[in-house]
Amino acid sequence: MSKIVIVYHSGYGHTKKVAEAVAQGSGGALLAIDAEGNVPDGGWEQLAAADTIVFGSPTYMGSVSWQFKKFADASSKVWFTQQWKNKLAAGFTNSASLNGDKLSTLHYLFTLSQQHGMFWVGTGMMPANTKQSTRADINNLASSAGLITATPSDASVDEMVPGDLATARAFGERVAEASRRFAG
Repeated sequence: MSKIVIVYHSGYGHTKKVAEAVAQGSGGALLAIDAEGNVPDGGWEQLAAADTIVFGSPTYMGSVSWQFKKFADASSKVWFTQQWKNKLAAGFTNSASLNGDKLSTLHYLFTLSQQHGMFWVGTGMMPANTKQSTRADINNLASSAGLITATPSDASVDEMVPGDLATARAFGERVAEASRRFAG
């Protein structure tokens, strides 16, 4: 059985809710980056033991949060010893706007994974892009590179778009399937 860890930062709780949905779909363990940009005790060891690492951050000003960036910069010690080389990686982000430059955040997460010598897993989902499509549909925001979700800036965690959370669960299932095949 593949070990999946979802390491994420959430500023207001919305990205945490997405991480939880990814964990539901993947069976993975959650590893939260705190408000100071640190992982809890044992977090680095948890990541070292993982077969698959899913990175998650809100999109702030067109990129990851500073707390996630601090975590990424701290991973240079892991990079130096190539501890994450040949693991699977995937990523997700949430912001208030439908676009909101989320692709820049996914590119950052992808680049981080490639610097570590990891293999990237995209969504593998067809977009919901017909006239009949609604925000309740799977992959309504039409991302292939990684999971993107959008939560209106005045929405509480309980008001998140159900289609986005369903997409997050489906993304988690995709990551789990890729992990099983890769470990196979």
